[in-house]
Amino acid sequence: MSDQLLALAASAVPVTPGADEARSWLKDELLDPAYHSSRSLLQRFFDWLQQQFDGAPRFGAPSLVVAAVVVGVLLVVAVSAFWAAGPVRRSRRVRSAGALRAGDDRRTADQLRAAADEAAAQGRWTLAVAERFRAIVRDLEQRTVLDDRPGRTADEAADAAAVRLPELDGDLRRAARRFDDVVYGDGPADSADDTWLRGLDDAVAHARVSAGTSPARPDALVSDAGHV
Repeated sequence: MSDQLLALAASAVPVTPGADEARSWLKDELLDPAYHSSRSLLQRFFDWLQQQFDGAPRFGAPSLVVAAVVVGVLLVVAVSAFWAAGPVRRSRRVRSAGALRAGDDRRTADQLRAAADEAAAQGRWTLAVAERFRAIVRDLEQRTVLDDRPGRTADEAADAAAVRLPELDGDLRRAARRFDDVVYGDGPADSADDTWLRGLDDAVAHARVSAGTSPARPDALVSDAGHV
């Protein structure tokens, strides 16, 4: 340490230097070669980083720290946005899910099951899941458990079916969500989904049908009102 600081430390009488004198002492202390005998790893990193900018003006260490922090934050934000964008887009597509099947699709439940089996044999799990759920709903329509409405959505079909098959309420709604996810949300499907839907198809076929009626259509309400 410098002679001034040593003298200050050794003094038994407290010494309070003035502002100019304190600044001078600090300057002399920092000029001591002991403080500059080795360069820190951080400073070496800054020097290396500066060398990467060919022809660019050299920046001081504080500027590089700020730049590195800014770049790091931007990278984190970009990665987070990219990570979140997929699920957000998917959820938007699912919320705007379309009809369960086209209006001109008059295939029977057995035909839909056959289409699902063929897709599964080819490893086309998205199509297999879609056709399997369509077969479940179509079977309920053919049994007059549900009214025949080709334009209904998967959720509407599940809501109506759950009223007539209350013991399968949760499974029917889960199946509808899975249908929307893979058909309208680009979600992945696999053999486990198809196997589970096969089991649900069998459970629906053997479930006790409640005497309750499915949710009425608006046109049915108008018709009923005309007979009051």
